[in-house]
Amino acid sequence: MSYRVLVCGGHGQLGRELQASVPAGWSCLAPGREQLDITVAGSTADVLDELQPDIVVNAAAYTAVDRAESEPELAHKINAEGASQLAGACADADIRLIHVSTDFVFDGRASTPYGPEAICNPLGAYGHSKLGGEQGVQEQLPGSAIIRTSWLYSRFGANFVKTMLRLMTEPDKLTVVHDQVGSPTWAAGLARAIWTMAERPQLSGIYHWSDDGQCSWFEFAQAIQSEAHALGILERTIDIEPIPGSDYPTPAQRPAYSVLNSDRSAHDLDLTPVAWRQQLRNMLADLQEHEND
Repeated sequence: MSYRVLVCGGHGQLGRELQASVPAGWSCLAPGREQLDITVAGSTADVLDELQPDIVVNAAAYTAVDRAESEPELAHKINAEGASQLAGACADADIRLIHVSTDFVFDGRASTPYGPEAICNPLGAYGHSKLGGEQGVQEQLPGSAIIRTSWLYSRFGANFVKTMLRLMTEPDKLTVVHDQVGSPTWAAGLARAIWTMAERPQLSGIYHWSDDGQCSWFEFAQAIQSEAHALGILERTIDIEPIPGSDYPTPAQRPAYSVLNSDRSAHDLDLTPVAWRQQLRNMLADLQEHEND
């Protein structure tokens, strides 16, 4: 079956990966914010009426974790109110919604991977706004699907991998936090999971998807340098020094452990998460292939 899919947040790294991997025979619409602003309820309903999608994927979000501490109202307006209004418009038009959320809905006090049923307790304004979005989506459209992810990166947009690659060309030494652990996730792999979910209209509720395995930010940085150097993206290597998060204070407190359990998704989507380091290698090769784009 062929579907017409509307992607909100189509200019972000996940939105662009979704557009780059549309299933054969499907159509993907990704209007900019000037055409579709999910914080404006009437506008959202008008766009849905005009474009007539079968499915909406909400990848639109306020993602500036630290800035959210000084702009909590804006984060809430986009991530909570906007998501809720979008879900309400989808409910009115009988359109299926897949909403993207985050590991930051958890407080990081666990020692084993968080399942979709785990109790949420966000630490900062960003996490609170994303949890508010989940709750609004479920209230407005109980049949929706919510997919949480973690440590997302891509050749598109700004992210940790691209920041590290830039910094690794400048100093002789780099310090990276070693006491925050999670699962890096290539946005292209998440896009594949979302498209598979879109193909299965019976799926609803909360799902988790991240690449397989876990590491600290320090270990992630080490792997980025090693893999990028092997591919010739980096001409040299530098010293990377592990530091505790207390030595790198940020406005927003981050969960110390935010690994997600993707077992339900793997079963229901019939997909096996790929090891995070292999996906990092895949992303760097993709970045290298498109370096002149």
